[in-house]
Amino acid sequence: MEINAGGLLEVRITPADVGKRVSVRRVEARLSGSPEFTDTVGVLTSWDQGVLLITKKNGQSVRIAESSLVAGKIVPPAPARRRGPAASFEELSRIAARSWQPLESEPLGEWTLRAAAGFTRRANSVLAVGDPGIPLDDALARVTSWYAERELPAYVQAATGAVGTQELLCAELERRGWASEVSAEVRIGALATVADVAAPAAGSVRLTRVPDEEWLGRYGKVGDPDVARRLLVEGPSVWFAALPGGRAVGRCVVDGRWAGFSAVTVDPVERRQGLATAVMAALARKALEEGASAAWLQVETDNAGALALYDGLGFATHHAYHHYRAAG
Repeated sequence: MEINAGGLLEVRITPADVGKRVSVRRVEARLSGSPEFTDTVGVLTSWDQGVLLITKKNGQSVRIAESSLVAGKIVPPAPARRRGPAASFEELSRIAARSWQPLESEPLGEWTLRAAAGFTRRANSVLAVGDPGIPLDDALARVTSWYAERELPAYVQAATGAVGTQELLCAELERRGWASEVSAEVRIGALATVADVAAPAAGSVRLTRVPDEEWLGRYGKVGDPDVARRLLVEGPSVWFAALPGGRAVGRCVVDGRWAGFSAVTVDPVERRQGLATAVMAALARKALEEGASAAWLQVETDNAGALALYDGLGFATHHAYHHYRAAG
């Protein structure tokens, strides 16, 4: 198409490019009669019924009529997006908490006491973000008694590498004899990078809203299946992914601009075949459709295979968290 600038432009994108980063130019009529051109760069999150939805770097979604397009092309990810989105410790902590909700919770000042019949430490530990509202020794005494009432060990989740008082809290817990049992990294990255990865098996991934027996069997860390199901399905928008035969499974929670990945598990005899990548790519594409643009996940620091996978997908460490268990 010939435009005022004298260049010949083409629309070189199609609905098959959903999930990719694109640059488009559209034309809009003006009252003066001369056309006005507008450029938009972002992730093509949907193309339905003649309307494109593009999510920009700042999270804003732009609707564009297909009939207004005069140019369009796929563009490589921006360096800033490859480094991952900006996020505060408080934002990520709250997003993570909403993605893995306990069966029971109670506030302690700004802290949150959480319990789920012992299913995972994350759901059975204190989210110690902010001020408990009482002296630390009194707060820890309340934590210990609260979990004892439920016949559960007392855990406090605290972080290092975070802005604020978290590292001081870790030091105070250790000084009082609380032992760090498990440490994990919280990593963030660009969602489009995960969605774009070449994973041939991704087309075979089945997405559902609830986990079936096959999914639970592959995940393995279940205990009481009823408790696991109740916890796993809670969240703003939860998706479960599985390859046929339960070869690999995963879970994703979409919460505003964030998509959180968890429970990515592969049959041990089929590891290093790209199955985990396929599961994550399928979940990432669904999250893009729902308007997310950033990704986060948690990975234990001694899981070398998972750390290598997430390195390859562009995830960078934001901070680390630790589960401290009460002495005795």
